[in-house]
Amino acid sequence: MSTACVIVIGNEILSGRTQDANLAWLAVELNKTGVRLREARVVPDVPDAIIKAVNECRVAYDYVFTTGGIGPTHDDITSECIARAFGRKHVRNKQAEDLLERQYGREKLNAARLRMCDMPEGSILIPNPVSVAPGFQVENVYVMAGVPDIMRAMFDHVKSGLKGGKPVQSVTVSTFLTEGTIAKELTDIQNHFSDVEIGSYPFVRDGKLGTSLVSRHEDTGQLAQVKDALTKMIKDLGGEITAD
Repeated sequence: MSTACVIVIGNEILSGRTQDANLAWLAVELNKTGVRLREARVVPDVPDAIIKAVNECRVAYDYVFTTGGIGPTHDDITSECIARAFGRKHVRNKQAEDLLERQYGREKLNAARLRMCDMPEGSILIPNPVSVAPGFQVENVYVMAGVPDIMRAMFDHVKSGLKGGKPVQSVTVSTFLTEGTIAKELTDIQNHFSDVEIGSYPFVRDGKLGTSLVSRHEDTGQLAQVKDALTKMIKDLGGEITAD
């Protein structure tokens, strides 16, 4: 399975001023294409931090997706940082300029809007059907807007070109037994099904503590076996299966 990292860029995320709405959506959509999201980073609008994150992640993963920082204002520095990360010139993209000129007209295509046409030399444009100003791709790095509607439209354009494996499936078994009660037996099951990811997630429902056990794997047959083992474990410990 191919792997990916998402880099969320913006002081507004780290300050709490804006709540990120892109990461969870991207995780779901990437999985549908058979690409596993393995890491996510949130970095400030600081050139060295952005460049460091991009350079580390682009060699560690098959795909890197950045969100944020490609607008028209002074703090939108992602494009220049991507150019520096790849050692490329930061140049005016004529195709992007033509798109914005058709959208705004030459008289309204001011210096701020033209900043959205500046990107690393040799970039491949990512269309933006919502507000026209494009994102771009450099090698395995996809640079997209931070506004959720725009980011999603951009990703919808590039996803068909991603090379992934089988989507990961998941099965959930929930019980009102607590993690401390099931920990030993759960570890035994995880060791037996070592290639299946089994996560334990506590919850409180109607004032009662419980645990949801989520198994993830590409093979539904494997998942069925794990589900049977988890169900037997819960019953052997005196618990019952409850609705998710």
